[in-house]
Amino acid sequence: MQNMIEAKNLRYAYPVPERAEGEETKPLKYALDGVTLSVKQGEFVAVLGHNGSGKSTFAKHINVLLRAQEGSLFVVGLDAESEDNIWDIRSHAGMVFQNPDNQIVSTIVEEDVAFGPENLGVPQKEIVERVYEALGAVNMRGFEKRAPHMLSGGQKQRIAIAGVLAMHPDVIVFDEPTAMLDPQGRGEVMDTIRFLNKEQGKTVVLITHYMEEASEADRVFVMTDGKITDEGTPREVFSHKEKLDAAGLLPPLATQVYHELKEKGIDIGDCPVTLEELVDGLCR
Repeated sequence: MQNMIEAKNLRYAYPVPERAEGEETKPLKYALDGVTLSVKQGEFVAVLGHNGSGKSTFAKHINVLLRAQEGSLFVVGLDAESEDNIWDIRSHAGMVFQNPDNQIVSTIVEEDVAFGPENLGVPQKEIVERVYEALGAVNMRGFEKRAPHMLSGGQKQRIAIAGVLAMHPDVIVFDEPTAMLDPQGRGEVMDTIRFLNKEQGKTVVLITHYMEEASEADRVFVMTDGKITDEGTPREVFSHKEKLDAAGLLPPLATQVYHELKEKGIDIGDCPVTLEELVDGLCR
């Protein structure tokens, strides 16, 4: 199975503001400091980290909104360092941002979803088909003529996802897509992400600080101060209490209870990720 994303020793530092005369120069701080990881076709990976860990900076490299200062990055087999590949990469790797209002550009839903493929030069007849298909994938058919600003936060985020889907990407990067949503909206968006990955085979990279969302991924990467400090399945990563503590992250409630029981000498077997698994372990 081919790698859709392959990063090796990525380093990136944001520009340092010009200092006033006589002011001491601060040492350069890297937002990405030697990041190496790969994502296979059809995989669902989550990148976890607290604010400032570098996870969103990494996300922006996948879509070539930022370009590495050191190291290498290949997206769908294309070298992100080459100017000639930028638009090809962006057509294969779509991105959904935290705030859907920053991504919605039209006053009518169907026009917004059509915006991306129109810019790719897709024929009009095919655009109509893509809009219908994309709205169906996010369960938003029937909203074609609605104004996006009249929709709920979760509905707007699903429209933003439909706009990306209409461009037929192979990889979709979700940069904290539920951070501004209520629990219902978060549930709607996560249902959509699961469907795109499991039913449509899309490669998904989810940037998040919600452990419950990361628990649904095939693999999890933990970022701390621009570095990958842990990786593995959700069960493996959540069982590494010391590494999560160092990253400033709390595991899901079920895992927290597991660690507390273990400290008291009570071993219930494998580290649970969900409350259902915790109950099963306690019953055994």
